[in-house]
This record gives sequence, structure tokens and C-alpha cells, in this order.
Amino acid sequence: MQYMPVTSSIFLLAETREQPMHVGGLQLFVPRAGQTSADLAEEVIEAFTSCAEVHPLFRKRPAPPVTMLGNFAWTHDDEIDFDYHVRRTVLPRPGRVRELLRYVSLNHGTLLDRFRPMWEIHVIEGLEDGRVAIYSKIHHSIVDGVSALRLLQRMLSPDPDDRSGSAPWDPALVAKRQPKPAPSLRSRVSSLADAGLQVAGLAPAAAKVAVAALRKPDFVPPVPRAPRTILDVAIGSARRFAAQQWEIARLRAVSQALEITLNDVVVAMCSGALRSYLIDQDALPDSPLIAAVPVSMHTDDDTEGNAVTAILVDLATDESDPERRPRRIVASARSSKHVVRGLRPLQALALGAANFAPLAFATIPGVVQYVPPQFNIIISNVPGPSEQLYWNGARLDGVYPVSIAMEGLALNITVTSTADHVNFGLIGARAQLPRLQRLLTHLDTALEELEKVAHTR
Repeated sequence: MQYMPVTSSIFLLAETREQPMHVGGLQLFVPRAGQTSADLAEEVIEAFTSCAEVHPLFRKRPAPPVTMLGNFAWTHDDEIDFDYHVRRTVLPRPGRVRELLRYVSLNHGTLLDRFRPMWEIHVIEGLEDGRVAIYSKIHHSIVDGVSALRLLQRMLSPDPDDRSGSAPWDPALVAKRQPKPAPSLRSRVSSLADAGLQVAGLAPAAAKVAVAALRKPDFVPPVPRAPRTILDVAIGSARRFAAQQWEIARLRAVSQALEITLNDVVVAMCSGALRSYLIDQDALPDSPLIAAVPVSMHTDDDTEGNAVTAILVDLATDESDPERRPRRIVASARSSKHVVRGLRPLQALALGAANFAPLAFATIPGVVQYVPPQFNIIISNVPGPSEQLYWNGARLDGVYPVSIAMEGLALNITVTSTADHVNFGLIGARAQLPRLQRLLTHLDTALEELEKVAHTR
């Protein structure tokens, strides 16, 4: 039996029927020359189900009894029921992207079985354009978004002639990475001492945050100050998923012209889209929306677990001018990042925990209805592969993250970049957010507005 870290335990404790706590992804592949979509789907199924050696990450599940000890400890299954975990599906006609997104929407609202390792892979064919989709879902207690994307990447190859495609749980893929040397006794003692110093520094870190809240007008501290909106409501389990990609060259041109980061452009697009969407619903508040923006603390060769902090960013949705709005967003984000950079790793994680703390109480009856929200939405940007990738010669054509909607957070926007595109995945509470697909149109309009601002520079 293996005891789990508190970051993993929180995701199990927070899960309810209305609030599944798994992350997912939707990948689209173009079959190689001369291959049909049915052939590719069969090849994927065969490779996945014949990979009998399974990495421990895909064998662990909550320890029995799952309702008690299972929230704090792991056990590992010796055998995997691939007929259950790996599923093959054919979309109904006409096989448009609409049918694919509907399939993901319906499946993402269902809980994972805690009596089994908590993951599923859906191999989906029947798209009218001949592509094959792979929809994956894995519990957030096992991996975060960065780890999940890296699990996908390690089964892919930049070589279109490579035919060694395997499953993401193949231990041989992990072995390909250069192993890190075992830490020496001296380095272990040094690490423990450093951790002790960081813990001792939590109080000074809190003081730094408090001082920043007083001295930096653009800094958003971890206190309830967000307006109440239609996003901050109790939700049901039904989900709606929307996804679209934009050429990364367009976003880079804006970032270079305005001298801001690519992530700043993403957040500005989300701000403009949310403003337009809330105006459509006659629900735009006078005060600006606040976004929680996760910041990964993974190292380059780290592929497992949860290692993330978060900053709060003023989205300036009360600003109608598309030129002034991104300025306020960038100023807020830079102020928050400056505070985080002044903290030690453990202190930065503690700040993220303070920013995310309201989520731990959201399922308590009455909290969402009566406690002011600390933020209105989570906007995540997960860097993806920077080169074209293939699985057995099938070209990866899109990577769309499928994240988590929660009590008091009816909408989540997660973005993944690839070699040529920026891929937006929107997951929302189906009943509480009508016509979610319109946000995609508003995102496109927001990007066009940013391009016009950039062209005037």
C-alpha cells in the first residue's frame, strides 16, 4: 500500500456525482497514405490491448475500502481489464465534428470506477473526413494536465516512418528517457533542510503577499473579490464540450507586436470572448471577472503527479476598449508572477493552495450560493509538442484538452499548443451555460480585435 500526497487526496475528497474530478484529452489523427480510418482504429486497439506490461501509474487505484482509506492511499492491480479500459466507438452519421464533441460531452460527465485503475481510452472512428480520434480520461488524483499531455507525447514520434507505436502505459517508453542518478545521502539531507527552511518561510511568504496586495494595485490577492456571475453557480453532472484551433502564427504575431507573451494573448482572447458571451446572456457584471491561471512547476523530465501553483488575474471584462483591456490583463498577470517568482517552490505551492482554497468548500451546501467567489473561471495553458508528431505514421492533427467544471466554476477553458496551432478546449455545465459553442465565435472575434490593435502599432 502506498500513501498518496495531499494534492492527490484533495481531488478524490472533492469528487461528487455532480463534480467528476478527471481530466481528459481529445487527439485527432490523419491515417498514413493508403490506410483507412478503420485500419488505423484497429491498429491502435491492437497495439493498446496487446501491451500487457503496464506502467504502475496506470495500475494504481484507491486502496480498499475506497470510501475511507481509498482517499488517502493507493493500491496496485496486477492485471488490467483492457476490454473495459480501452473502448472502440463508431460515431453516428454523418460523422461531423459536432457528433464527436457530443460523444465527448456525454462521456466526460460520468464518474470513473474507483474499484479499477481510474482511466479510460476511447478510440473513435466514423468521422466523415477520415480522421480517427482518441479520447482519454484519467483521474486528476493521478496526473495533472501537464503530466497527461506528456504521457501522450511519449507514445508519439517525430519520424513519420517510425512503426514502433505503442500504448502510453508501455514501461519501455519510460525507459527511453535518460534515468536520473539516485540522490546521495548528502543531497537528501540538503533537500530536507531546504524544505524545512521553506516551511519556516511560509509566514514571511504570506507577509510578502500581503505587502504586494497593498503596494501593487494590479496584484490580485487570494481574497474573495470577484463579482458573482452565471459562472459561479451550483451545477449538475451533465457537460458540454466545445473545441477549436487557431494558427499559432496569428497569436505569435500579436504577441510580438504588443510585446506580450503568447499566454497573455490567450488570456486576452478568453477575456474578450467571456465579455461578449455574458453580454449575449445579459449577464455582464460591472466589476471585472477574475481568472485563476495555473502555473506548472514541473521540471523538464518530470512526467508524473501534480505539481502546480496558481495566480489570480484581473480579466478586465468591464473594459470595452479592446486596446486598453489587454494592457490591464498583462499588468495584472505580471504583478502576480512577480510575487510568485519571489517565493521558494514550497511557498509558491502554498500560494496556489490559498488561491484554490475555495474549491475545497464548494460542495458544502450553501457555500456557492452565499460565499463571494474568489475567482470566476480557470484558464489553463498547457504547452504541447513543438514539432509534428506521428503514431505509426498517422499524423497528429489536433490536441484538445478536456478539463473539469466544478461547483461554483461552471466553465473551464484549457489551451494546448502544438507545432502549428493553439487548441482551445471548453468544458461547461450543460444546463447552466446555454449555447456554449458561441464562445468559440467570440474567441475568434477577440483574436481579430487583438490583431487590429497589433496592426496599429
